[in-house]
Amino acid sequence: MINSTLDQLGVAAVPDEALMKDISHRRHDALRELYGRHSKRLRATIDCVVHEEAEADDVLQEIFLQVWEEAGRYSPKAGKPLGWMVTIARRRAIDRLRRRQAYCRARDRYEKRVMQDSQTPRRDASETFILNDLRHFLKKSIRALPQFQREAVELAFFKGLSHREIAAATQAPLGTVKTRLELGLQKLTHALKPLRHKV
Repeated sequence: MINSTLDQLGVAAVPDEALMKDISHRRHDALRELYGRHSKRLRATIDCVVHEEAEADDVLQEIFLQVWEEAGRYSPKAGKPLGWMVTIARRRAIDRLRRRQAYCRARDRYEKRVMQDSQTPRRDASETFILNDLRHFLKKSIRALPQFQREAVELAFFKGLSHREIAAATQAPLGTVKTRLELGLQKLTHALKPLRHKV
């Protein structure tokens, strides 16, 4: 059995580097202690970039999930654990902001297109047929997804649920929901590739 530094010293006396070693040995109490020490500082770093509370919570959770998964690869030679985690926090917060901005741009383009479409004359019969055919193909492609991926895609895009709301509705971990959505969307994108230049 591995002797944890937490077992030998008082928690407050354990340096971050020793906590990282314990985390690499899958000690939940070490991760809990690291979270208690640094979550406020990391949250402040995230809040400088991401101004949505729910998204900031997600980023903080992702940081400690990454710490849990990559603790074995951490080397004290690379610097203090807090510095490493602050770097992760900045990168993840910036990635989240970029994704949100990309989503907003896509939504704005879509709304602009809807406005333009509503002002254009009625579609001719062939265009209506193509759109109906595309809708049918898309529904068929969604039905072909594995159950959990299909459920995540439908809840996100037809019900408008956030990742966190999907996790609550399906009682699945947030990371699992994100993976299901990503895999489902990859499969749909691949299925729609042959139609890209026909629509």
